[in-house]
Amino acid sequence: MNSTYSPRESTKIKALSMHALFIALTFVATMFINIKLPIMGNGGLIHLGNVPLFIAAFIYGKKTGAIAGAFGMGLFDLISGWTAWAPFTFIIVGAMGFLAGLISEKAPGKRALVNTLAVVAALIVKIVGYYFAEVILYGNWIVPLGSIPGNVMQVVIAGIIVVPLVGRLKNRAVQI
Repeated sequence: MNSTYSPRESTKIKALSMHALFIALTFVATMFINIKLPIMGNGGLIHLGNVPLFIAAFIYGKKTGAIAGAFGMGLFDLISGWTAWAPFTFIIVGAMGFLAGLISEKAPGKRALVNTLAVVAALIVKIVGYYFAEVILYGNWIVPLGSIPGNVMQVVIAGIIVVPLVGRLKNRAVQI
């Protein structure tokens, strides 16, 4: 039995650990740090799950951002009574994490400006994605317009929290 790990195995373990950590952080921030809005059919939900999602995407990249968002918020939907939303959340929030991470990785320029652009791109994905998800679930083109302000508030608040912090966090992050 070989008790030593190769550098490649160590990297895989670190990546798996980071993915699991950010899935858990996204889930917990969505589950326990939220406000249910008394609007529309099921109401809306403002939560801080986007904070660890953006941190994951900006520090560890598009793959970790996509995994944290898709699985963390998808799991929340599955166990919290929002089950019908889980497949939509998995795709939409996974795409948000992927796109935010991709922009943060590839776009040149000042990190604060690039990360702000990444948050705006993720916001567009969220608004468009959940608008069409609600059209499918509610069978109505007007009702989904009511959830746009809550979606905007949710992502903007996360951006305000994450963009100033992520530079400091990235300098201290465990590399995978």
